Amino acid sequence: MFNPKRFAFARRRRGLSKRLLCDLTGASTRAITAYESAERTPSQETIEQFSRALLFPPEFFCGDDIDEFGGDSASFRSLSRMTAGQREAALAGGALAVRLGRWIEERFALPVCTVPDFHEGSHPEGAAVSLRTAWGIGERPISNMIHLLEAHGVRVFSLVEDCREVDAFSLWDGSTPYILLNTGKTPERSRFDAAHELGHLVLHRHGTMTGRTAEEQANSFASAFLMPRAAIIARAPATPSLRTIMAAREFWGVSTVAYAFRLHKVAMLSDWYYHQIMRKLSAMGLRSGETESRPRETSQILRKIFEDLRANGTPKAGVARQLEIYPEELDKLIFGLVMTGIRGGGTDGTSAGRDHLRLVES
Repeated sequence: MFNPKRFAFARRRRGLSKRLLCDLTGASTRAITAYESAERTPSQETIEQFSRALLFPPEFFCGDDIDEFGGDSASFRSLSRMTAGQREAALAGGALAVRLGRWIEERFALPVCTVPDFHEGSHPEGAAVSLRTAWGIGERPISNMIHLLEAHGVRVFSLVEDCREVDAFSLWDGSTPYILLNTGKTPERSRFDAAHELGHLVLHRHGTMTGRTAEEQANSFASAFLMPRAAIIARAPATPSLRTIMAAREFWGVSTVAYAFRLHKVAMLSDWYYHQIMRKLSAMGLRSGETESRPRETSQILRKIFEDLRANGTPKAGVARQLEIYPEELDKLIFGLVMTGIRGGGTDGTSAGRDHLRLVES
């Protein structure tokens, strides 16, 4: 049976208006509206035409409803720069990520969620300190944010080319947290985005605070979580300069801009000197973190899962078939997360060990 909700979902996932879908298929706007509202049912030939245009298998349009998430269910990193189509495409990507996450959870035992729920109004820096304590990190640098998140039950998936204006976003599926990262950003930016979304998960779980205030709080949390105040002060360059700042930021795995901002925040850089540093970074093209050198962090859990599935006769194409999507769609959810290994990051509470991952059914 044709499912009109899946048809509308597929169109939103591709970021297409009804008019654009008409241009691609030759169908009328009236017909597409009728298909989405269940007033009419397309023929098999028409379904296959939509399949080619929307890049979903024909069987995708005939499954059960997909659990979707409204805009108030997700925390977006850069809402102001997004179009409505990009936002809908990202939310649809999140729904597919949750669908994949549930499929994995039916077959593997994954780390349970230990992300706390701090009450609304918690101070972001205090929350960062409390979480570092709860997770046993202390004041050490975090070697791998993705491994750390996965070890504490956060499901991490990727966003790619059709959501370039989206840095990251997070959501809760019941008691399971999800973070989707744009893996086209620099590694330093992705680390900060991951920490920013973690801030939303612990500070804004119930969605009562949104907009600019929530974004500022998540930014403050991320900065404090990646660069704890006492350790930043203790390790600050004795004679701050652009050269020493650029060298010192590597210890924390953040961009030069983020490190300089944190030094200024903890009063280790004067207002005047901070603005001088920012002007120099802008002149070098580093103000937005375009060129940094840290290796990209990858998912340890997803790599192990797909290795195990392949060894037991289920390649990625088989997983995609069970999810009623094409392998290319599956690749978008794990792009940049399982392609290569990451140097380091396997100790100090930042790694999801193999004992947390076991096959529970074949």
